[in-house]
Amino acid sequence: MKSRLFQIFTVIVLISLILACAPIVATEIPSATVVPDSGTGPKIVTGELTYTNTFFTMGVAEPVIILEDQGGFVTRDRKFLIPVESQVIGQITSDFYTSPFTYSLTLPEVPNGTLHDVDHDGTDETGVMVFAVAYWTNTWGDPFLERRDQGGGGWSSAYASTKVSDDSDFYLEVFGGKYLVYAPDDGQSFPSGFGDDKKLFTDDDPIMDLPAGWSVVDMDQTPFTIDRSENPEIALLEPEGSAADDFSSLSYTEAFDKMLEKFKNEYAFTELKKIDWDAKGKEFRPRFEEAEKKSDSHAYALALRDFLWSIPDTHIGFDSSILNDDFQADIAGGLGFAMRETDDGRFIANFILEGGPAAEAGMVWGAEIISFDAVPTADMVEATVPWSSPFSNPEIKRLQQLRYATRFRLEMGKVELVFKNPEGAEQKASLTVVNEVESFNSSSFRAGVDAEALPVEFDMLPSGYGYIKISSFSDNDLLSILVWERAMRYFNENEVPGVILDLRNNGGGSGWLADQMAAYFFNEEIVVGQTAYYDDSTGEFFIDPDYEESMIPPREELQYNGQVVVMVGPNCASACEFFSYNMTINDRAIIVGQYPSEGAGGSVEGFYMPEGLYTQMTIGRAMDADGNIHLEGKGVVPDLRVPVTAETLRQQFNGEDVVLAFAERAISQPLGAGITPSGPPEMASVAAASSAFTSGKRFLEDLAREEYDSAEFAVPGTLTYTVPLQKEETLIWMYAWCASTKEVLDQNFENIEVKFSLDGKDVALDKFKQEDLENSGQWCRLYYTALSKWPAGEHKIKITATFTASINDGTADYEAGDYILDYNVYVKP
Repeated sequence: MKSRLFQIFTVIVLISLILACAPIVATEIPSATVVPDSGTGPKIVTGELTYTNTFFTMGVAEPVIILEDQGGFVTRDRKFLIPVESQVIGQITSDFYTSPFTYSLTLPEVPNGTLHDVDHDGTDETGVMVFAVAYWTNTWGDPFLERRDQGGGGWSSAYASTKVSDDSDFYLEVFGGKYLVYAPDDGQSFPSGFGDDKKLFTDDDPIMDLPAGWSVVDMDQTPFTIDRSENPEIALLEPEGSAADDFSSLSYTEAFDKMLEKFKNEYAFTELKKIDWDAKGKEFRPRFEEAEKKSDSHAYALALRDFLWSIPDTHIGFDSSILNDDFQADIAGGLGFAMRETDDGRFIANFILEGGPAAEAGMVWGAEIISFDAVPTADMVEATVPWSSPFSNPEIKRLQQLRYATRFRLEMGKVELVFKNPEGAEQKASLTVVNEVESFNSSSFRAGVDAEALPVEFDMLPSGYGYIKISSFSDNDLLSILVWERAMRYFNENEVPGVILDLRNNGGGSGWLADQMAAYFFNEEIVVGQTAYYDDSTGEFFIDPDYEESMIPPREELQYNGQVVVMVGPNCASACEFFSYNMTINDRAIIVGQYPSEGAGGSVEGFYMPEGLYTQMTIGRAMDADGNIHLEGKGVVPDLRVPVTAETLRQQFNGEDVVLAFAERAISQPLGAGITPSGPPEMASVAAASSAFTSGKRFLEDLAREEYDSAEFAVPGTLTYTVPLQKEETLIWMYAWCASTKEVLDQNFENIEVKFSLDGKDVALDKFKQEDLENSGQWCRLYYTALSKWPAGEHKIKITATFTASINDGTADYEAGDYILDYNVYVKP
C-alpha cells in the first residue's frame, strides 16, 4: 500500500476542509497576546497522540517523536530534508501500540534549526527557528531521520502538532495547530494570523513581536496566542481523513447508504472497472432494509459480504468472522481430491486423499475430471463463488474457483463424477461428500508456507547463486532492512553473480518500504509512480503535482549490480507487486512464475460498519511514472511462464520447486538461449538508422550484462556481450573509433578494416550510416544501424575491427590484430 503524504507508513490522510482563497489584501488583526503568567519559556513538552487508523502501527519498529524543523514549509520546499543537527528526539512514555500513547520532549537551550525571517517587512533580519512536534518512524541508519526515513523530504502532513490541509487547492498548507518557535533575541517577529489568503508565511500575514527564547504559538486562536509556560502540553493530531470512518452506530440501511456514497466518491477504479454504483444500490439496499426490519444480523452480514464480493478488487473486504459458521458449512464437505487446470485446458486431480471417496472409486493422481453431476467441469468452475472473493485479476479468481469447486455442504450427500485416469477410459462414479479438509488445505497456494518466517531471509543455492525470500513488507521494517543490507553486503563481498528474489508468498504492506528495498538494485534515483486520491473539495481525483514516488538508492557498497530474477505468484499482492514492477524497470530483472501476481494495485482505507465489522476499500489509484494504471487487474506478468502441465504438477506434488528451477535456469542462461531464431532482426535503412540514433535509442551495450574498462579495449582480442532482450525494442548496433584530430582519424582508418556479421552472415558497410563528427575535443568515425523486430531465440552479432598495422590515435599506440566485439542477444520466446 502507498501513501502520497510523504509515505509515512501507509497512513491515508484525506482532510475535508475547504479553505477559500482570496486576493492578498492587507488585514487588521490584533497583535497576539502572551498567556498571562505563562513563564519564561518552554523547557519540556509533553502530550499524547490518539490514532484510529488501522495501519498506523504496521511495520513500525522504531517510532520516534522529534522536534521537526519546518524550514521546508516556511519556504514551500517539498524536497527539504530535516537537518540531522536540528532533530531533537523525544521519549515515548507509554505503550506505542495502544492508542493514545504519550510522549515527552526536552527542548535544547539553543536549537540547531534553520533560521527564517518571516515578517516580510523587506528588512533582512536574523529570523526565527520554527518547529513542529511530529511523529515519525525510523528504519534506515542511525536514530536520526535520513532522506528515506523522511519519505524523500518535505514537512509533516499527519500526526504532528500542526493541522495540514489535503484539499487540492490548498494542498499541504498549515491551517492550525501549534508551533514551537525559537527567537535568538527579542528583536524578532512572527505572524499573528493567516492573513486574507489563509496561508502562513506570506506577504499579507499580520505580524507580532516574539520574546527571546522558546515560545509555543497556538494557531487555532485569532489572533495567535503565545504560551511561555515551562511545561506546555501539545497534542499530536490525527487528521480527520486519516481517522477511520465509523458507521457502526447507524442502522443497517443508513450505514449501507453511507458506505455506498463513500464507494461512489472515493473508490479508486470506478471507471477502470465500469462500476455503476446506483445500480448496486438498487440491487443490494433491499437486503439491508430487510435485515434491518427483522433485526437479523446474520442476513445483514451476508448482504454486506455479497455487496463487497460484487466489486472485482482484491483489496476490498471485511472482517467475516461473523460468518465463520457459514464458511465452515460451505467448505466442510469434500470428495477426497483437489484439481488444477493445465495450460491445455484440462482439469486434473493433483491430490488424492488416501482412503477418500475419489480413491475408493478408483481415481488416481493425474486423472482428468470431466464433469460434476452432468455439468462440464469448466462450467462448474466458472459458476463457483470462492469465499476468498473478490478478486482484481481474473486469472487469480480462476485459481480459487478451482479450489472451491470441489467443496460442498455435507447435506449434498453424493456427487456424480465423470473422470478419466491417465491412459484409461472415462468412468462414472457416485462419490459421497465426506467431512474432510485435507484436499482443501492441499490446494491452498500457501500450503507449506512458514507463518513464523522472518520478513527477509537469505541463503546461497548449491548452484552458486544467491537466494532471498521476502515474505512481507508489513512485518518489521527495521528488521527487514537490517537483514536486507546484510544480504547485499554478503553477495557483493563474495561476488555472487546473480540473485533470485522469492516474492511468491508476500501479501504486501508498505509501498514505500517496497520501493526503497528495490532501490538496492539500481545505481540512480528513478521515479516509479504516482497515486491519485479523491479530493472532496473538488469532487475529483487529485495527483500531487510536486511529488513522485521514487526509488532512492543506498550508498554504493550496498548496491547490487549482478543478475536478478524475481519469482512471483498469486500470493504476491499490493506492495509486493510494486516491488516486482520496479524490478522490471530498465529490464533490471527477469520475472518468473506459473501465474502473474494478484493485481491489487492501489492504497486502502478502513472503516467500520454496524456490528463492529471492520471493512476496507481501495482509495488510492496507483499508476506508473507516465500516469498509466499499471497493476490493478493484471498484476506483474512473468517474462518466463513456468508451464502448468501434468509433469510440472507432479513435480510440485513430489516436493520439487519447479518455479525455482526455472528461475535458476533463467539467471544462468537467458531466455531464448539454445533456440535458433526464424531469421535475423530487421535492419533499418540508412535514413531510419540516423533517426533512431538521434532520437536516443539504446545501444546493444546498454542492455549487456558485461561492462569493460578502456584498458580492455586497447589490446587485440574478443570482448563478449550477453544481451537479454525482454521486450521488443529498437537497438543501435555501432562501431566507433576516435582520434585526436580529423587528420589522424583519416590516417588511422588507412589501417583499420571493419566487418559486421549478423547471425552468421556478413553485412556490407554501405548498409550502415557513416558519420565523422567532433566530440569532446576528438574526431570520431561512426558506423551504425538500428535493429528491430527481433525473432525469438539466440542471435549472434559480431563486429571485427582488424588493425592491419600498429596505429596511434594521437594519445596512445595500438598494436596490429583483430579487435572483436561479440554480442549474444537472447530474445525470449
